[in-house]
This record gives sequence, structure tokens and C-alpha cells, in this order.
Amino acid sequence: MIIKQKNIDIQSLLHRKGIDAYLMYTDSIRSADMYYISGFFAGDAFTYLYNNKDILLVSSMEKERAKKESRITDIRSTSDYGSKDLFKIHKDPAEVYSRLLLQLLKKEECSSIAVPNEFPVFFADRLREAGIHITCLASPIRKLREKKTKTEIKAISSTQRACELSASKAIDLIRSSKIKGNELTINGRPLTCEYIKAVIHHSLLDSECEAQGTIVACGPRSCDPHWQGEGVLKAHQQIILDIFPRHMTSRYYSDMSRTVVRGEPDPKIKEMYEAVLAAQQVGFDLIRPGANSSEIHQAVCDSFTYAGFAVGEDEGFIHSTGHSVGIDIHERPGIGPQQEILDAGNVITVEPGLYYRDVGGVRIEDMVVVTEKGCNNLTMLDKNLQL
Repeated sequence: MIIKQKNIDIQSLLHRKGIDAYLMYTDSIRSADMYYISGFFAGDAFTYLYNNKDILLVSSMEKERAKKESRITDIRSTSDYGSKDLFKIHKDPAEVYSRLLLQLLKKEECSSIAVPNEFPVFFADRLREAGIHITCLASPIRKLREKKTKTEIKAISSTQRACELSASKAIDLIRSSKIKGNELTINGRPLTCEYIKAVIHHSLLDSECEAQGTIVACGPRSCDPHWQGEGVLKAHQQIILDIFPRHMTSRYYSDMSRTVVRGEPDPKIKEMYEAVLAAQQVGFDLIRPGANSSEIHQAVCDSFTYAGFAVGEDEGFIHSTGHSVGIDIHERPGIGPQQEILDAGNVITVEPGLYYRDVGGVRIEDMVVVTEKGCNNLTMLDKNLQL
């Protein structure tokens, strides 16, 4: 568990809106908010209640583990509220749990609660029928997650080192491959996207990390930024590596992209690569506390325009400049058309790219942490196009 304690100021939000408590019901595998606020990792849904203090309601089976692992000290079990007796009366588990929630709220003297937008409708209907006033709010926890602590930055950096190690192994393998015709071979056999992904994933597992959706995309089809790649890698064509692993213990992600060519790249690829590298530096130079993310994105767009490349929806620079990284791979704030103000402690990718259907794509991605004076690049891996 990374989060031991943070300044969680939900109470002031509730006070402004005249609401007694904030209630969440979900698991902490799919919900980064639940993991962040509780520090308890569980695949089955449980309840978090904030009412001037933090309360967790978990199953009897999980109570002792939650006491040991969660940052929250007030741990209660469903059996404390008569779950066994309720199951004798109501066969539907959802009906039973809605009644458990109602008992918890009554015990805590909560007549009005705020819930996140994804709160189960069935529970909301049952609680409203019992006289509980419910207000849906954009998650206040998500906002809290934007500014990372030193401990969180250390966790992200640790995942990034594992990410870079896996990328280095992949790049070294591509560099050592032989060119046979227009294909790459290794030990006399075709070198494939699938093999490179396996090398990356094995390396990550050795570093206690896992990854899904890893991109090893070669040639013209890499014009689709999220094409994961397949088949034999080609000589003289760009290969995009995009790796975004998560550490299996800390649960924190990192994110990085590199574009490489084994052989002699097409002149247009070289030109695209230099433009992407220059645009990335424009982003780095403008990142600082108080900066407007939309202005940074526009400057990156302008850099491409000045270099003679399109900025639009079909070809050229077709996506945002970056996104925050934490216990979700995409967090706020982002660097794009939306206007968001950066703050010290934000961890953000800077990943400009260019994409053309005739030649494919080029993307370079680093992660930076916003500091008091600018930003610090957390990514150490070299940026070399030609191998």
C-alpha cells in the first residue's frame, strides 16, 4: 500500500452543499478512487462512508485483512449489521445490501448523502424510498488524486524504471536482428510483434509489473495510434513501442513510447521524427505550476504547423498532447484542448505524434512531474530513431 495518509478534505465540500456524508460502493480493482481513499485492495465490492470520519464496511471474511491493510481504522463488517438474519428474510443479495447500507446510514445519523455518478441505481432507489436524500457528485476523490505526494512519485518512478528496462530489452533485440529482404529476423527466424511483446511482458513480470494493450506497431498501419501491432517486423520501417505497465503491489502506472527503425528510415519518417521531438520540447518548456494545459497543447499544435505538418482529425497530429498518470493510466489533468491548470505534483505524459496513412506514425512519450519551477522528466531512456 502506497497511500498511508493524505489530507482528505471531503468535509468542506459536504458542508458547502448541506450534505451529511459521502458514500461509495464498489471494488478497488476497477475503482482507483476506492483504492486511493481506502488503501484496501479487494475484488469484491465494499462500502466507504465519510461522515466527519472514514468508515469501511466490508464482508466478515475481509474484516481482519482490512484492519491490517487499510489506512482506515474504523472497519466494520456486514455481520455487525445482521447480514445473516437479513439473508434469511430476503434472498436477493442486492436487497440485503441496500438494507445494510440503510442501517449504516441510520446509525451514523445521515439523512442526506452524496454519491459518485456510478453509484448503483438499485441502492439509490431503495435508500430514497427509506427517506435518504441522495445527490450525485463528480468524484471529489478524483480531484484529490491529481497532485501526487513524494511517495506516489517514487512509486511511479519505480514502475517507470521497470518500463524502461523492458523497452531496452525490446530495442536491443530489434537492434541485433538481421535484415533479410524487407523483414527482420532473429536466429534465422522472422522477428514478430508478438515476440517483442512477449519479451517486454516477461521483463515486466520479473520487475513485479504487468501490462495490457502493449503496442508494437510497425509500418503504415501504425497510423492508427492504438493499433497494437501484429506479424513480422519490417526493415527500414518505423516501429512504435508504447508500454504502460502497472506495478502489482503499489498499483501505480507509468507510460512511455519510443519509435525506432532497424535499417534506413524513409526521409519522411526522419522529418516526422524531428518534428515530434521538437514539439515535445515545446511542451516541456511550457509546463509549470499555473500553466493552462490548453495553451501548452496549442503551442505543440503550432510547432507542428510551423514545421509543415497537419493538425486535425484525420492525419497529422490527431490527439491530445498528454495525460496524467497514477493509479489509473489516464488521470486528470490532461494536456489538450480542455482548459485545466497545472499544479506542482501533477505527473503528466508529453506524447506528441504524427500519423499519415501512406507511411504510418511516429510517437515519442515521456512522463514528467510538475515542479515549483517547471518540470522534471521521470523518463531516462534514450530517444534514437535509427538502430
